Amino acid sequence: MKTGKISESILKRSVLRQIEKDHSEVLKGAGIGEDCAFLSWENSDSGRKTDCSVTAVSTQTIALGISDAAFLAVMAAANNLAAAGAEARAVTLAVTLPEGAEETLLQGIMEQALDCCKQLKIQIVGGHTEVSQSAKKPVVTATVIGAYQNKEKDAALICVESENQKARQKDNIHPPAGLDIVVSKWIGMEGTSIIAKEKESELLKRYPPALIRMAQEQRNYLSIASEAATALKSGVYAMHDVRNGGIFGALWEISRKLGVGLCVNLKKIPVRQETIEICEFYNLNPYELLSGGMLIMVVREGQKLVENLEAKGISAFVIGNTNDGNDKIIVNQEEIRYLEPPVPDEIYKLSFF
Repeated sequence: MKTGKISESILKRSVLRQIEKDHSEVLKGAGIGEDCAFLSWENSDSGRKTDCSVTAVSTQTIALGISDAAFLAVMAAANNLAAAGAEARAVTLAVTLPEGAEETLLQGIMEQALDCCKQLKIQIVGGHTEVSQSAKKPVVTATVIGAYQNKEKDAALICVESENQKARQKDNIHPPAGLDIVVSKWIGMEGTSIIAKEKESELLKRYPPALIRMAQEQRNYLSIASEAATALKSGVYAMHDVRNGGIFGALWEISRKLGVGLCVNLKKIPVRQETIEICEFYNLNPYELLSGGMLIMVVREGQKLVENLEAKGISAFVIGNTNDGNDKIIVNQEEIRYLEPPVPDEIYKLSFF
């Protein structure tokens, strides 16, 4: 298998088929394009499940050998919850260090994790730490736990993959087409900030310090909690945070998840100049670069959502729409290309240790 996220076919064949789905506590579990699980237990007083007591959980691992691994692992897992309509509350960390690692390395990892927790207002509640001769670089896994408050029935994004899709399959109802696809902020932010920090001395040979600094500061925009909360209040149909495989990978995943086709205008996908410059320097495709911090929102009135987000100081753009076909089309002026299943993220073309 190739480095990075495993392919959809392998995930289906070797992972999802092995998972039992017979526990009533699991409201929504593992699936294609699903990064967050929802659990609910019976109320001890009434003996029934409550509508507003749902636990959300998501896990992310960073094994790139980079200095911000713990920060990014916690942020990525928390973003998965936000995109699913849940609020992060706590995190557990699993840290595996290479043999011979200094204690200062572990201290630095914890400082990063705590920095992210402070930003997200969550707490580290446990985890595991070990040194292994099998590890060549630090591996950090964050499991973020949160709460899902289902106060509005029609805003329950849990239903997008479960109840709504089951109903459509049962009644042969096609998923809604003609919805707008809105994205927040810019593509490639996470990858850009990582590369700008880890390859700073190399990049400074070509680019001015100001550009490198702006690239590194894209790290400050990686949380999607604010836009997710605004989108929920705006009647969003579905959300998906963009990360591995970049915007192209995320568009493929949400299209598969919802069972719709899509048409996206490449020129409307927002990208910052620092990302373009860094990608050109290393011959990377910015549309397939690690893009934590961007959120895809599928909604009926896209421009209204954009206005609501911009009123909160969040840049947002309508980049296309869904349709009742199966094709996933990217239009670039007169050129048309069809999205294919996600490929390994462009970040894996670089070495950081």
